Amino acid sequence: MHERILVVDDEPSVHEVVRAYLEREGFIVYSAMTGQEGLDLTQLKQPSLIVLDRMLPDLRGEEVCADVRRRSDVPILMLTAVGSAEDRVAGFSLGTDDYLVKPYSPRELVARVKALLKRSGNSESPLGRSLRFDGGTLEIDTVRHEVKVDGAVKDLTQSEFKLLLALAQYPGRVYSRYELVNRMQGHDFAGYERTVDAHIKNLRRKIEPDPAKARYIETVRGVGYRLGVSPE
Repeated sequence: MHERILVVDDEPSVHEVVRAYLEREGFIVYSAMTGQEGLDLTQLKQPSLIVLDRMLPDLRGEEVCADVRRRSDVPILMLTAVGSAEDRVAGFSLGTDDYLVKPYSPRELVARVKALLKRSGNSESPLGRSLRFDGGTLEIDTVRHEVKVDGAVKDLTQSEFKLLLALAQYPGRVYSRYELVNRMQGHDFAGYERTVDAHIKNLRRKIEPDPAKARYIETVRGVGYRLGVSPE
């Protein structure tokens, strides 16, 4: 295992404990004490995953996350002392892949890191091919983890790709928010169903011709979401 983990936190004790647990599992760990240092190391080291504290001395975690997302889809695990649904939804809307509320168990952090890496780095696909919808307008490459609309590649986060792929595997089937949370995060962790709405909003903004009048991802009121276009 040679995955590189970047830990961005201003508490030395956090670095000591997290580094010890992650290195014990074979990860390579880099440390940043400020948001700007974290951004610099992200560019320099190209980490496999970022563990990011929400409260930093120079930049908020959300600012760091938004900056990273403009250039990369690297998985981001946000550490926060605030556990409200509103804050989680706000974080997910910026591209955070998972949240861990302080105080937390270092073992849980390692488990979540492994789960995120497994989801983002899994090259095996049950489909193993490109899925094409709406006369080829929407294309999902399940091997490259790439989505194209009208031939243009769209920059999706791993969670957004997982969500779209779940809907695309059975076009027309309505998925509840609970089902979609489990498909994105797996059954090992408790999901937050409201965060699905934030991911759907981001996904529509990126792939829909008109996000206000969704063509691809339809809302089924009181139930959930479905892919509303037919396969080619």
